[in-house]
Amino acid sequence: MELKHELARDLLAIKAVQINTQAYFTWTSGIKSPIYCDNRLSMSHPRVRRKISEAFTQIIENMEVTPDVIAGCATAGIPHAAWLSEKLNLPMVYVRSKPKGHGKENQIEGKMEKGQKVLVIEDLISTGSSSIEAAIALRNEGAEVIGVLAIFTYGLQKSIQQFSTKNLPVQTITGFDQLVDALVEDNKIEETEKSELVAWRNALGT
Repeated sequence: MELKHELARDLLAIKAVQINTQAYFTWTSGIKSPIYCDNRLSMSHPRVRRKISEAFTQIIENMEVTPDVIAGCATAGIPHAAWLSEKLNLPMVYVRSKPKGHGKENQIEGKMEKGQKVLVIEDLISTGSSSIEAAIALRNEGAEVIGVLAIFTYGLQKSIQQFSTKNLPVQTITGFDQLVDALVEDNKIEETEKSELVAWRNALGT
């Protein structure tokens, strides 16, 4: 089984992904969605989180440029960045959504040198805004951000355009398309429901 579909099924199995076409979930961005993905639940499932780290490692092994530092997006990207950096024996930092309001007022925690190649780890790509903001913060501190890796993407056109505009490569382990395919293959939803879900995603447009 292809890893993208395998991970989609894993997320469904641990209830990290939930579907409710009757009462839509509200994302942080305000978007109303029939699908909610909470990859933080993977922290409580060692087999799944190890598989996520292995999948990230495979992607990195095929990258033209390798990272010097792994950066986790606060908060859900932090544990996966930690497990991955340990696996690769690399330094790690994490990036807050905004600078701390006290102390040294850091937005980036951990040690990072200017010019180092940094790979951003995120749990989920919806509009892409949080990952892009983290990358910009790292670039502002002199890092060379070589890309973003995430567990799951909804495949929204807005996120594709935003990453392209910022010249920021992004790769994900699995996503919306693999999820709905797995649901149909496992007889969890009908083809008509898949069509409705795909139409909802595509209707978000830009």
